[in-house]
Amino acid sequence: MPTHPFARPRGRIEVIEVHSEALKNNLLGDPTDRSVAVYLPEGYDQTTDDYPLMVDIVGFTGSGFGHVGWKAFQENVPQQVDRLIASGAMGPVIVAFPDCFTTLGGNQYINSAAMGNWEDFLCDEMVPVLESRFRIRQGRDHRAIFGKSSGGYGSLVHGLRRADTWAGIACHSGDMDFELCYRGDFPGVLRALSNYGHNIRAYIEKIHSAKKVHGSEFHHLMMLAMAASYDPDPDSPYGVRLPVTTDTCEMIEERWANWLAWDPVRMIDQPRAQQHLKSLKGLFIDCGSKDQYNLVYGARQFTRKLEQLGIDHRYEEFPDNHSTIDYRMDISLPYLYEAIQ
Repeated sequence: MPTHPFARPRGRIEVIEVHSEALKNNLLGDPTDRSVAVYLPEGYDQTTDDYPLMVDIVGFTGSGFGHVGWKAFQENVPQQVDRLIASGAMGPVIVAFPDCFTTLGGNQYINSAAMGNWEDFLCDEMVPVLESRFRIRQGRDHRAIFGKSSGGYGSLVHGLRRADTWAGIACHSGDMDFELCYRGDFPGVLRALSNYGHNIRAYIEKIHSAKKVHGSEFHHLMMLAMAASYDPDPDSPYGVRLPVTTDTCEMIEERWANWLAWDPVRMIDQPRAQQHLKSLKGLFIDCGSKDQYNLVYGARQFTRKLEQLGIDHRYEEFPDNHSTIDYRMDISLPYLYEAIQ
């Protein structure tokens, strides 16, 4: 069992509110004023130095606030950053932890007619507010975004699309190859919905009214959130429509194609995406060799394409699964710091 980290964070946390116009299109009724916890490193208040910026986007059912809270036998991210700075592995940085939680339980950090324009919020609204409020080195060359799972996916897609905003990307176990990581989940979703006459609104409202949510329901809700992210339908409840028939679970190819258009292993084939990746100062990708969601296979496909395209990157596999792998940031955060400092 790991030793519990009793030390208090050396830096301090400040919480700000960011008003968003980009999120006003969301169909979920979610708030458009979003909280962002900001880690300011030790010495921030005693100096006039400017600092690089890192943004932490989290996995499904998570929030940035989950990464600054107390954890048993684990460091939170501010404690981890403190330790890495104190050890000399990296220099001082400002780290932002936005709360991007949604009514459907999570976020893929892309623009969606159902979930809200989260890419625009992060890049075009949150970053300028952070740079106006804190002593952050100006410009994309001093910014990085990182995350795990859905946060890893969001970070990588921002690298594919928004290299105007970010110079460093770290993707831990991000969603890749949708044929492998999503397609097999639709039968289970249909079985759950069949108890409600395949009425998506009734199913979601049942989850919201329950006193607790079971693990399988979280997974089904995640698939509904993916549908609202990749193929939103403003005329459907919560903007959700599935890419399969409800009776035979056959793929509706037109809808599935909308999902696949957001698959990193396919996005990288676009010349514009390749230009974005080539302009990055740092691209870090890793995945556990025992990942239970099959994400290691997509990671291998993606990095093989990076190699074929001659795009500089760092890829690692490690002997673990998808769960409780924040220790991998001991490698990615110093890598990002070196890229953007």
